[in-house]
Amino acid sequence: MPDVIFPGPEGRLEGRFSPPPRPRAPVAMILHPHPQGGGTMNDRITQALYKTFVKRGFAVLRFNFRGVGRSQGTFDNGIGELSDAAAALDWVQSFHPEAQTTWIAGFSFGAWIGMQLLMRRPEIRGFISVAPPANMYDFSFLAPCPASGIIVQGTADEVVTASAVQKLVDKLRTQKGITIHHDEIRGANHFFEHELDQLMKSVDNYLDMRLAPDSPIR
Repeated sequence: MPDVIFPGPEGRLEGRFSPPPRPRAPVAMILHPHPQGGGTMNDRITQALYKTFVKRGFAVLRFNFRGVGRSQGTFDNGIGELSDAAAALDWVQSFHPEAQTTWIAGFSFGAWIGMQLLMRRPEIRGFISVAPPANMYDFSFLAPCPASGIIVQGTADEVVTASAVQKLVDKLRTQKGITIHHDEIRGANHFFEHELDQLMKSVDNYLDMRLAPDSPIR
């Protein structure tokens, strides 16, 4: 997993990139939790999401938002971080333009940024949102949500309320043409401290279904 440095809107961004194992391999980008809460691309959930996409033959990038690790710039309340994510996806696409499809995965703050990127980039065909902070940030931009995906939430999350996430899921499910999966991991806190295995089992089951040749969801 080579270290990479690529240009972002505010200077260099630092990442880890697993190159495409074959021509036309799909792309996945993983977004980390809140920089001011200690979130980095080496967060354990971010790394676990990265590894599962690598294992499935994707070209995968995770990176540090501005001001984190060796990434230049300073925290920008999500506006600049969305620009960072767009620049990161541009960089992957310049390196691997023939990707057949693109996925985005994010944890907490990273899920919020990922869902915004989804609205701007029609090539993103699937998403994984782990503990999206629906009680802290406005998700009303998802109108309509352009792709199917899964939202995973812990029932004992002390940061993001399960009811706020349920409300988001219910709203997205009113739309035609997309399918929103929603898994709740019993007893899991915001960081899935003792339930990382259950979280990844949920993600892997979903990816098995979505990536199967006969998947009902395109």
